[in-house]
Amino acid sequence: MSHKGWIAWGLAACLSLGVGTSGAASLQVTVVDEQGRPVPDAVVFLDSVQASKAVRPMAQVDMAQQNKRFVPDVLLVTRGTPVAFPNRDTVRHHVYSFSPTKRFELKLYVGTPAQPVVFDQPGVAVLGCNIHDQMIAWVVVVDTPYRAQADADGRVVLDNVPPDAYQLRLWHQRLPVGASAQAQALSMTDKSLALRVVLRKLEAP
Repeated sequence: MSHKGWIAWGLAACLSLGVGTSGAASLQVTVVDEQGRPVPDAVVFLDSVQASKAVRPMAQVDMAQQNKRFVPDVLLVTRGTPVAFPNRDTVRHHVYSFSPTKRFELKLYVGTPAQPVVFDQPGVAVLGCNIHDQMIAWVVVVDTPYRAQADADGRVVLDNVPPDAYQLRLWHQRLPVGASAQAQALSMTDKSLALRVVLRKLEAP
């Protein structure tokens, strides 16, 4: 199954905000579309060799099925995180993913399967329900502790980021199918930064 990939984006501005107190700094990213409108729920994260060494699995999290929808429809987790799929509807669901990031199948069930699904490699897993074609969701697995989803204003703040040479990456479910992965080299020091990032070629909501 194809997925919506990572993103095509442009780096618009960079502003020094101040100096961290312990060698780490904050990164503020504001994500907008080509018309300058905020892009809520965009996934923002920093990759590096050291970040990969520092990442740890999260405690078990849920992606529920409720009112014939996945809740949430985008779930951001770190590598190795177990995800449970509780069915809160009165009908059965059949959850699956054919994405290379994680292939699995939870055949027709009610309640919560006994074993969670462990997402053990980075990437985007696209999920569906074999019974309800309108149901779609994404599990975004990152190999870094420095990650977040944008708020309603398209803003993300990553705190306590150590100095390092990173790849700044972003993803959003409205990207077209097959969009190529894009990354911007970003050198973090003990000075906090603010960036404005433009997501291009987003599909209409």
